[in-house]
Amino acid sequence: MSAANTDESVALASQPLSPTVPTNSAIAGDALPPIPARTVWFMAISTGLVVANIYYAQPLLAEIARAFSLSVTQAGALAMTSQIGTALGMLLFVPLGDTRERRALIITLLLGAAASLLLFAVAPSALWLTFASLAVGATGSIVHTIVPFAAHLAPARQRGRVLGIVLSGMLLGILLGRTVSGLLGAHFGWRVVYFLAAATMLALAVCSRFFLPRSEPQISLRYLALLRSVAGLVRQYSGLRESALLGALLFAGFSAFWTTLVFLLQTPPYHYGADVAGLFGLVGAVGALGAPLVGRLADHHGPRTTLGAALLIVLGSFLWLGLLGKTFAGLVVGVIAMDLGVQSGHVSNQTRIYSIDPEAKSRLNTVYMVSYFIGGALGSVLGAWSWRVAQWRGVCAFELIATLFALAVYWHGRHAHGATLIHGAEAASAEPIVHV
Repeated sequence: MSAANTDESVALASQPLSPTVPTNSAIAGDALPPIPARTVWFMAISTGLVVANIYYAQPLLAEIARAFSLSVTQAGALAMTSQIGTALGMLLFVPLGDTRERRALIITLLLGAAASLLLFAVAPSALWLTFASLAVGATGSIVHTIVPFAAHLAPARQRGRVLGIVLSGMLLGILLGRTVSGLLGAHFGWRVVYFLAAATMLALAVCSRFFLPRSEPQISLRYLALLRSVAGLVRQYSGLRESALLGALLFAGFSAFWTTLVFLLQTPPYHYGADVAGLFGLVGAVGALGAPLVGRLADHHGPRTTLGAALLIVLGSFLWLGLLGKTFAGLVVGVIAMDLGVQSGHVSNQTRIYSIDPEAKSRLNTVYMVSYFIGGALGSVLGAWSWRVAQWRGVCAFELIATLFALAVYWHGRHAHGATLIHGAEAASAEPIVHV
């Protein structure tokens, strides 16, 4: 590690927690003080615990399907419902991060998440479960108020690294949440998972008061004007449109894999249950640990460079899974590569979009993450449909098609500019990269 990086890390760790953060939008990104280490790690842990709520169901789908007499396609639709809820929550709640005091907004949404999880835990019917799943997804949008909050607090020279840490927490939550729910569900039943998750959200709401600084908004807009301004950002920034589409395609393949894994593991030669399906989250976590390094690379070489590498890694992982996914070793290697690639693409995309407009980070994140979770929702239901039509090879074929489309979009964007775009300025380009 270089001396410069060492000094920066020491500064990050030793900075005291401030009760408020500056709201002067004229302050240059590099003029901001280093973000306190305990704030960064609390944000990373919080994003992991919150986003896990959306994914607890995936290794439990077979058990939930038996409890409510659901087919494989209906179970996949249940996974899709939570992701649609997340997209809806991001559209309705996340833009408020630009116009409301951020800590209070996060605490309010955490309390809503606790109530939604309790409704899921006590669901007496499939219809009740569907609406509860939608609410769990909607309140899961808390994550996407925390991530732009981290970008807002971090000076520009640290932003990729800070986002890498926070987004690592998010992906670890997605993956390890499956592990926890699979193990608990196999031994104590799926409802216990959701009672414990509700208690965790209440604990986070209390801790947020002590670990997050107050952060006053930088702009004042009425709610409807705020939502209209989101559409304006989509029209204005071609880099935002491209990143949103690439994120959606990456997450579609990712969601198709994790939605159908539990069904693959019940077939020969595996014959495993929800607990083993959940343990594969530990395997994927190995890939997620590469995110801070990806953030550093994005800071130094530009996020579009790391994004291209991520797309190639994901393509290779799906080819590998299609050929060797029915062997245990092949499945493990494929999961590690897939999660590394998807996380690298996610960090690169978010580092890219946050360079566009310092006063619109929450709304920029809304555009990106609504697209991301719409992609995930479609991936869940189309993955389940592909499994019904052609089982594992059908799922892998869908994943490859989504990734090849993403590479075509990336290649079109590269040629539209003639070369790899300069990071920071490239995201703000108003020239059309790809028409969505």
